[in-house]
Amino acid sequence: MRDVLDDVERWWRAGQPTGLATVVATWHSAPLPSGTTMLVAPDGTVTGNVSGGCVDSAVYELAREVIDTGRPGLHRYGVSGDEAFAVGLTCGGTIDVYVERVDPNTFPALPEVADAIRSGTPVGLVTCVDAGGDAPGGLLGRRLVLLPDRTVGTLGGTDLTAAVVREARDLLRAGRTATVHVGRDGQRHRDDPTFLVASIVPPPRMIIFGATDFGKALARMGAFLGYRTTIVDARRVFATTRRFPDADEVVVDWPHRYLCAEVEAGRVDERTVLCVLTHDPRFDVPLLELALRLPVAYIGALGSRRTHDERVARLTSAGVTGAELGRLTAPTGLDLGARTPQETAVSIAAELVALRSGCTCRPLRTLRGPIHQSTGVPQR
Repeated sequence: MRDVLDDVERWWRAGQPTGLATVVATWHSAPLPSGTTMLVAPDGTVTGNVSGGCVDSAVYELAREVIDTGRPGLHRYGVSGDEAFAVGLTCGGTIDVYVERVDPNTFPALPEVADAIRSGTPVGLVTCVDAGGDAPGGLLGRRLVLLPDRTVGTLGGTDLTAAVVREARDLLRAGRTATVHVGRDGQRHRDDPTFLVASIVPPPRMIIFGATDFGKALARMGAFLGYRTTIVDARRVFATTRRFPDADEVVVDWPHRYLCAEVEAGRVDERTVLCVLTHDPRFDVPLLELALRLPVAYIGALGSRRTHDERVARLTSAGVTGAELGRLTAPTGLDLGARTPQETAVSIAAELVALRSGCTCRPLRTLRGPIHQSTGVPQR
């Protein structure tokens, strides 16, 4: 929804219906994840895509149709063999796509959702994409909106709404988009209705400690991967916005003091990535002593093995436990033979992508099975 928000809201305010297609679920080598959206406007223009090109034309026609009929529907694509170059995923994957009409009647809460997204407030969109075999009439297409402090809308029955909201809030807290299956009485039954929980959360943070050339390269790579990047350094002459044009913000402060303030303000969470590039014990030790006790996604530190050994000795003397030290990734990055700041940034970014997906980092040519399927357990 984030990628099509401006366009869908513009047509909504004009009172014009649009067709919205959303990827509900994927299997095997499907190219785009659940929650990916494509918007078709009343004038036929398109924003976004749902398959990287494979089935977008077919979904486009469905979206044009739903603008006219108002009838939503869940559609599955996954064709192989002789039909691969017709309507289907030539990559061999399968996707479920939900297509619906969006207008002031079908989505009255859209302006509130748009305001929340733009302000950085987490939003969960819960939509019934399959009414199930024994569901009451009118359930298909029902939607409610989850905000941190309230719920907007209803799915019909009180028990059903409460049960779906409980599961949806867990997904929203984790920033995950997925489907949940709940019966109309709030219990699980055969042929339960299917609800898509699309979590729209602010970009995860990448906080880079060290206003260096390595920090500059990593800020650019972090922005490319969708992180909100912050450069932190106590040296005012080095920590300037001119030197770090790709960073979202540049802060002059002692690293541990800044991190402590951000934690107290609630701006550090389990998706936050901390990259320590200073390899100076005056900065590193008090910073890592705090960081290693936080429930963040990743803590990496730059430096040679000798630097790391000395760092570990100082942290141990400061009372950091072995279990806490085990959370530190140092030297940070993958073994790519990186030497330049740009190569090092690629190395660190590759490790973060692998951590997020739970994959092995082995060359794809050495693996069997779908290339878009995780071979491990995702870390967030």
